[in-house]
Amino acid sequence: MKSSFAVRTMRAGELELALEWARQEGWNPGVDDAPAFWEADPSGFLVAAMGEVPVGCISVVRYGESFAFLGLYMLHPEFRGKGYGKLLWNKGMALAGNRVVGLDGVVAQQEYYHRHGFETAYRTLRYAGIAAIPDVGEQVAQVMPVTHGKLDGLVHYDAGIFPGLRHSFIKAWCGAPERRQSFIVGGGSRVRGYGTIRRCFHGYKIGPLFANKPDVARALLARLLAVAGGQPVYLDVPTDNVQAIELAEECGLAPVFETARMYRGKPPETPLDRVYGITTLELG
Repeated sequence: MKSSFAVRTMRAGELELALEWARQEGWNPGVDDAPAFWEADPSGFLVAAMGEVPVGCISVVRYGESFAFLGLYMLHPEFRGKGYGKLLWNKGMALAGNRVVGLDGVVAQQEYYHRHGFETAYRTLRYAGIAAIPDVGEQVAQVMPVTHGKLDGLVHYDAGIFPGLRHSFIKAWCGAPERRQSFIVGGGSRVRGYGTIRRCFHGYKIGPLFANKPDVARALLARLLAVAGGQPVYLDVPTDNVQAIELAEECGLAPVFETARMYRGKPPETPLDRVYGITTLELG
C-alpha cells in the first residue's frame, strides 16, 4: 500500500481543501485565507496522496533564507498510525533546509515536537468571547484603514517584529479589504502599529495585532472589534506580553485554548512587548 503513497507540492485548489480539513478539525480558519496563504510561499504547501486521493498535508512556509514556519500538519484519521505521518513530516522538514523553523504546537503534540528537535520559547493563549469595545476617546481618530499607499510602510514595520521577511504575504493579507479589514496607526517610516480582522467559519479572528505601545494597541483593537459587530472574536496572545493579556481581559475575552511557540534552531529575537496578537497559528 505504501507504494502508492506520495508527498508532492499542492496543486491549485488543494490549499482550500487543506483549510477545509482544518475547519473539520475545529481550527476555525478564515473563510478566505487561501489566496494570501498561497502568496506567502506557493511551493511551501505539500499534500500527501494515496494515488490521486489527498489524505494529508503540511506547510513549511519559507520567509527568506533563514526562517520558516510549519503548520497545517494533518493526516486523515484512516491513515494515522501507519508511518505515513513520518513520511509527510520528513518531506516538510526537508523544505526548510537549514533554516530556523517555528511552529505553534498544541499541548498534546508538544512532546512529539520536542523529540524532533523543537524547544519551547513561550506560551500563547487564545482569548475568545463577545468582546466589549474599549473606550479610547479621540485616539480612535488615529486609526486609519490600510490603503495601497500605506502598504510599503506597513511591510517595513512588520519586518521589525516578525522573525522573517513576508512582504508578499503581508501585501496580500492587508491589501484585500474585500476579504479582511486592516487598520494602521501612523504611516511611512512612522508606523506605530497595525491590525487585521477576518471573518472565520465561526466569528472573527484578529491577527496580527502589533503595536509599539499599549495605547496604540488599545485604539487598534477598538476599531477592529467594531468590525465584528457583536460576533465572537478570537485573539492569540503571547503570555509574555502582560499588557496584551490585560487588554484582552479588559475587553471581556477569556482564554479557551493554549499553544506553545516552538523553534528548531536558535529562537529569533522577537519583540513580544509589541505583539498583542499573532497573525495565524498556521503561518506564524
